Amino acid sequence: MAETPLSIGVDFGGTSVKFGVLYRSNIIDQAPAISTPDFDGPDALIEAMLRVIGDLRDRHPRVEAIGVGVPGFVHFEKGIVHNLTNVPGWTAIPLKKKLSDATNLPVIVENDANCMAYAEWKRGAGRGLNHLIALTLGTGVGGGVVANGKMVRGAQFGAGEIGQMSIDWQGRRGAYGNLGALEDYVGNNEIAADARQTYGEGGLERHLPDCTPASLAKAALNGDETALAIWDGIAAKLATAIMNCCWLLNPQAVIIGGGVAKAGDILFNPLTAHLYAQLSAPFKEHLMILPARFGNEAGMVGAAALALEESGVVLQP
Repeated sequence: MAETPLSIGVDFGGTSVKFGVLYRSNIIDQAPAISTPDFDGPDALIEAMLRVIGDLRDRHPRVEAIGVGVPGFVHFEKGIVHNLTNVPGWTAIPLKKKLSDATNLPVIVENDANCMAYAEWKRGAGRGLNHLIALTLGTGVGGGVVANGKMVRGAQFGAGEIGQMSIDWQGRRGAYGNLGALEDYVGNNEIAADARQTYGEGGLERHLPDCTPASLAKAALNGDETALAIWDGIAAKLATAIMNCCWLLNPQAVIIGGGVAKAGDILFNPLTAHLYAQLSAPFKEHLMILPARFGNEAGMVGAAALALEESGVVLQP
């Protein structure tokens, strides 16, 4: 450990900002999270972030880079946050410059789903692969793409947003005006609302807490036929989006994480069946559907690892 540099990973969420010091993919120290809504505007929150980062550097002087994962649209090269999901006031904020000027350290700012994809590619389920798709299924659906051994970011650094891909050209209108976005069918809240309606159509009353992905997974494991059918429908919708990605990108693996993925085989078995039914042999014979290695810490791990690489440090396996 003495020969390997450390980095700080920052997981910026809609409700809290979490901080960790990482040695490779291991979080060796953490600071108390700070509450995002407690601060009036970006400047005050950035000052609070710098205080926490300073405390961590005092304890770990060998920190050589800082990585920040944010839930929004980011200009990766410039480190400008164009907007943040559920955090008002964060428009065109040069977060990379503000943090690097204050700390005199290399800083990267990246979309949190890309951080998750990077963590799984470099240190997780996709280690050693050159072509993969990573999905995180929670309140929203985030995605990241690795092709030819490189992260795919796109002309405006907005590539990989699989949650915004349409699975129905006449479907529900999403937050960005797009119709039938995957996120509007397999996000936590949408799953619960649709499940409640499905139970109701069968003459069974269920409250929303009984229809969360965790509750539905438990019900399915206990043999609830309606819950099993709901999970089959979720798998079919997810398979449609992944199928499109496979025909476009021909990945070696699809890595799936996030809270919804905790359903395990209840999701993965029908997902594999629906997906393979829509792919030709050369695609599906070499395609792996894998659960993510990292859980809630994936964004922090990916941001910290990416920060070191962008600063010129190459970690050995």
